[in-house]
Amino acid sequence: MRYVYLVFAFVCVLTVSVMGFRGSKTTKPPLEVFPDMDRQAKYKPQAASPLFSDGRADRPLPTGVVSRDELRDDDHLYRGKDSKGAWATSFPAAVTVDATLLEHGKDRYSIYCYPCHGALGDGKGIVTEYGWGAPANFHADNFRKMADGEIFNTITNGKNTMFPYADKLTPKDRWAVIAYVRALQRAQMGTAADVPPANKSELGLK
Repeated sequence: MRYVYLVFAFVCVLTVSVMGFRGSKTTKPPLEVFPDMDRQAKYKPQAASPLFSDGRADRPLPTGVVSRDELRDDDHLYRGKDSKGAWATSFPAAVTVDATLLEHGKDRYSIYCYPCHGALGDGKGIVTEYGWGAPANFHADNFRKMADGEIFNTITNGKNTMFPYADKLTPKDRWAVIAYVRALQRAQMGTAADVPPANKSELGLK
């Protein structure tokens, strides 16, 4: 029986030695059987470093450095402004208006614009069924005549009850949406004179 007590006492001492007292504080690091490289040698922010002459681990940023993807010197692409600071009336040179862009614009429009502005861009989205105001009708004269850059700015910063979408749509996404909106307008307001001669026969036109 004595050995049983001795073994029990040994197990208790061993457990406390390995596990420590629950809730107690110590300046020693915990026992790690498998550290998994959690404690690597490294310089921490605002720590000293003998590697550099000024003794700092933190290094000052080089002159003129900008955060990744933040060098936005193309006002046309990123702000919808032309070289004179007015709203641009065309698409930026960095954006190629083709079927791929329109398809991408349709995809983004379906996700972010359709609920309010409707599938046709006529402002009859599903939100109108719940009394959430009157979204813009893109086929109204003021929107058809609105500069592309101003539409870009509205998508970027929002307007009236419309929230900004800069955090959801990249600049090129926004231009793609504008291209698709222009396609919707053309589809609604187009005439037979807009059809290229080579395609008129497909529509039975002369």
